[in-house]
Amino acid sequence: MQQMTSSTNAPSNRSHLAEPLDALLAELVAGGRIPGGSLAVTTSTTLLYAGGSGWADLHRRRPASADTPYLWFSLTKIATATAAMALADRGRLDLDAPVSDYLPSYPTTRRGARPVVGQLLDHTAGLPNPLPVRWIRPASGDAPDPATFLARLLAKHGTGKNPIGGRARYSNLGYLVLAEVIAAAVGEPFVDVLSDVVLTPAGMANTGFTHRAETPTATGYVRVPRPLGIALKAFLPAGTVGQRSGRQLTFEPFVVDGPGYGGLIGDVSDAACLARLHLADGTVDGHHVLATETARRMRTISRPSKPVDLGLGWYRRHNTTAGPPHVEHLGAGGGYYNAMRIYPDLDLGLVVMANTTARYDHDALFDRILTLARLR
Repeated sequence: MQQMTSSTNAPSNRSHLAEPLDALLAELVAGGRIPGGSLAVTTSTTLLYAGGSGWADLHRRRPASADTPYLWFSLTKIATATAAMALADRGRLDLDAPVSDYLPSYPTTRRGARPVVGQLLDHTAGLPNPLPVRWIRPASGDAPDPATFLARLLAKHGTGKNPIGGRARYSNLGYLVLAEVIAAAVGEPFVDVLSDVVLTPAGMANTGFTHRAETPTATGYVRVPRPLGIALKAFLPAGTVGQRSGRQLTFEPFVVDGPGYGGLIGDVSDAACLARLHLADGTVDGHHVLATETARRMRTISRPSKPVDLGLGWYRRHNTTAGPPHVEHLGAGGGYYNAMRIYPDLDLGLVVMANTTARYDHDALFDRILTLARLR
């Protein structure tokens, strides 16, 4: 199968990266296991490279590019955490206040304990992590009321079994709650707050919570045998699983319920803007989103856990010592697998997005990029 590769790279003293990174992307999608992928490389001031290879849509033969949107899934948590910390900087959100101050119906534990907002950020609020595989709906479907959706989940999982303030335990539910806390603090829907506080000042004009007709989103794929495909179609919400394309099962356009934990849709170039904001200690293109000390606090990994140690929006694999210091976050779900990583000491940020449910070795990919950039 012929693979398509395209790139854009800003003028810089590292423009030599374009050709080898094009080749690296083509290698990533070679063999058809990964239909298509996009990659961005940035410093705190300059987008060094953005490109794509393979197919954003196998059936329509639409090539993947730097402008191809993907569903971010949990990469969204970096943006949600950034919004929370930006509001805290401005005195509009109290990280030490009980969650119930913002959400009065938030359940307490059997002993009456109440988590504070900051514990949602670092995953120490005691909440479990129920699998969110059915927290999606067709793109054309009606969105549930956020408060009702959250109330239903909290009625089932809200009290939890984990001690509040104890060992960090990663929780999608916690960030879903955090999004509603943010909405309550500002008095506006979370999606609007995130746009105003993070996306717009960071220059992320092509990222939001809906699909854009003018720039089709990469079609999501999962490679499963036909019997498992039939079971998957029966299990997931109606209208989200489509037909097969060769060995790949297609996902129809869908969106994530609970936008704060995983709902963003956007391209690698925009994602690089978010990475650049954090590399630049909270300022991007002249817009001050975070105080310098806040940005540095966010990427301080202070909560040990497994398989990752957690910061505020960022994390790092447990007991990682190999390679230059970094923080990252993955974002994976039906049809997509993404990674964003920043190396503060190297002033380098990397983002890769692909329309596959299968894991691929992003560690090896990022290590090779460091070698190409002569940084290791």
